[in-house]
Amino acid sequence: MLAVAPALAGCSSGAAPPAHADAPVIVLGAPGQSGSAPARSPAEAGPVAADVRFAEAMIPHHRQALEMAGLAAGRTGDPLVTAVADRVVDGQRPEIAVMESWLRSLGRTPPPAHDHGTGDHEMSDYGMASEDELTWLRTARGRAFDTLFLTLMIRHHKGAVSMAAQELRRGRDRAMRAMAQDVVSGQQIEIARMRGIQRRLG
Repeated sequence: MLAVAPALAGCSSGAAPPAHADAPVIVLGAPGQSGSAPARSPAEAGPVAADVRFAEAMIPHHRQALEMAGLAAGRTGDPLVTAVADRVVDGQRPEIAVMESWLRSLGRTPPPAHDHGTGDHEMSDYGMASEDELTWLRTARGRAFDTLFLTLMIRHHKGAVSMAAQELRRGRDRAMRAMAQDVVSGQQIEIARMRGIQRRLG
């Protein structure tokens, strides 16, 4: 069994034995051999608990962004807002696939598709929209939709940047750290673009 710390509430696929935040993933040996954690330099370290927590939390976080972006087509007439939504889909859907595949490679089951983490307090600290906010977004049209969409998506992106920054401080896995760096750089650019659209809308 993979020894990692429990994932964020609402984002874990199942209970896992507690482990130190920097504990390496245990590599199982051949039948009859004990597992081992090969000594590596920090630059070459394999996955640790922080990497798993990052993937298991970011997957539902991205899924909610896709849900919000999917509402834009029938509710906005602003091509700039449509472009924001399209970039969310184009950027975050492949990232979800990468993180799901990475978790499976460690023997972990990715968070279920219905898990958006909206009821979890810790996830709400990372910019997740509440169920009430999603309902308001679904019922809004035109300028009202644009205003609420941008407000929620900016907050959502800022939360993702915070999550990614935490991974860069604590994670060791190269793939997850590269993912986190992409999130930081890409979503900061998108935040600036969305703020520009907000100023235009007044």
